[in-house]
Amino acid sequence: MVEHTFEPADPGVSLAVIEETHREESKLMARQMVAVADLLAIRTSEAEGIDPDPGWSMVTGFTRTTAEVGAALNLAPVEASKLVACAEALDARLPKIFALLADGRIDFPSVRCIVTRTELVDDGLIGQVDEALAERIGRWQTWSRTRLVTTVDSVVHKVDPEAAKERRARADGDRYVSTTAQPDGTARLRGRISATAAAAFEQRISAMVNLLCPNDPRTMDQRRADAFAAVMAGRNLVCDCGSDECPTRTEDTEQSRGVLAVINVIATDTTVSGESEQPGYLEGYGVIGADVVREIAQDAAIRPCEQPTVTEAQAHRYQPTAATARWVRQRDLTCRFPGCDRKASICDLDHTTPFNHADPASGGLTVPWGLAAYCREHHRLKTFVSGSNGWRDEQLADGTIVWTSPTGREYRTTPIGAELFPQMRPACGEPTPRKRSRQRERKTRVKYLRRKLAVQRPVNAAQRRLDYARKREIEHRKWRNQSRRFLILFKGNEPSKSPFATWINEPFEPEELPPDWRPPPLPPIPDDPPF
Repeated sequence: MVEHTFEPADPGVSLAVIEETHREESKLMARQMVAVADLLAIRTSEAEGIDPDPGWSMVTGFTRTTAEVGAALNLAPVEASKLVACAEALDARLPKIFALLADGRIDFPSVRCIVTRTELVDDGLIGQVDEALAERIGRWQTWSRTRLVTTVDSVVHKVDPEAAKERRARADGDRYVSTTAQPDGTARLRGRISATAAAAFEQRISAMVNLLCPNDPRTMDQRRADAFAAVMAGRNLVCDCGSDECPTRTEDTEQSRGVLAVINVIATDTTVSGESEQPGYLEGYGVIGADVVREIAQDAAIRPCEQPTVTEAQAHRYQPTAATARWVRQRDLTCRFPGCDRKASICDLDHTTPFNHADPASGGLTVPWGLAAYCREHHRLKTFVSGSNGWRDEQLADGTIVWTSPTGREYRTTPIGAELFPQMRPACGEPTPRKRSRQRERKTRVKYLRRKLAVQRPVNAAQRRLDYARKREIEHRKWRNQSRRFLILFKGNEPSKSPFATWINEPFEPEELPPDWRPPPLPPIPDDPPF
């Protein structure tokens, strides 16, 4: 028996405590940021008061504050400097984001991400970035790190394109690849490469791994590591299943040779033509500048990205068309479960309204506004933990998905693609007026319920008869077994010679019935009476 330190509570109460402590944690971090910013102001004033122009010998207020914060919180110098820099940015550059943190509406890891990705924005423009981000994030209920990073980068590209270019130039100048020997006979590889090269590398590694048969004994991480070694050596990735009939067993197979990497970029036609500087989106990486989009588009195959028209026959088919699947994945970009950021390219496409295989026209149509990208984990969660006490989802006309948790809480997620490219969001149509007749609706509802009861009534009656027969059979068996025990008690192993209870000499009967037990059929009724 497992002993619990804490007394089990109601799930709703537990979640309420989790949410409340999460908000309180954010508020406490806001208090800490205020204290660090105040300490930084004091130490900076002290440092500048010693000598207004000390040159290289000055120990700055930032350095002094970092040392004190690191000692107080037992942090390494690098982590302490990040904390002080975050407090300084919230105090001087991002007051509206700080207000969200102080109100408990955003967590501290998300704040640090925003501070890091806006550090190169011009001081004269950071106010616009702060206001735009606070306005967007303030409307969110849930978000993943991918959604946050994508939103921050898109706002920075829009408000201060030069900052985005400077960050790209700085990062491009810092590209490197290094190896560090490990004591266990392996090596650790680290590096920084361009976004295009990283996306192509990821696609090539994934394509090589996917060619292996399911019987390969290696884990996914091991397969990717071996695929990287194969790419570096200029050879094919060979399956380790050990079967001579495996199609990827030999190194000369056509299937494993010449794997091509395909990268997908989403951008507006005006960006590609050079008429606009709106950033694009590189699958597997994130937001990229307009100049990078045009650089990739020079030798790329361009395909229009627009919501496809689905025929009635296609809507009644379970599998979506290729155009529909491509559109949904480009609209969602990630899994639509709250907080999940797995790529839509590896997600399942699920019907938010379950597909009716018996009568497809009655609901769950295979249309763009009825599908959503769910990773396998959350797809299984919705499928097997569903119903009134499980997870439920509803997709609105604009692509927003409203999730309802087992405790009744609602979480809304919006498609990232539609946020980056408003052209992907469906236009609002004029609502069609509908004349309601409550009396007619009530009659229809009552008629439906009566038909349902008429069908269910004989089923329920048969089940009641079966339950009663099973109960009586168990009672009779227990009574007969008790009589056999009394016979053994009084006569030992001597059988009974009574002609009225011949069954008492039979073996003991089991006192539990199998699930498929049914009462014996009743004897036929004679046509003529016995007298």
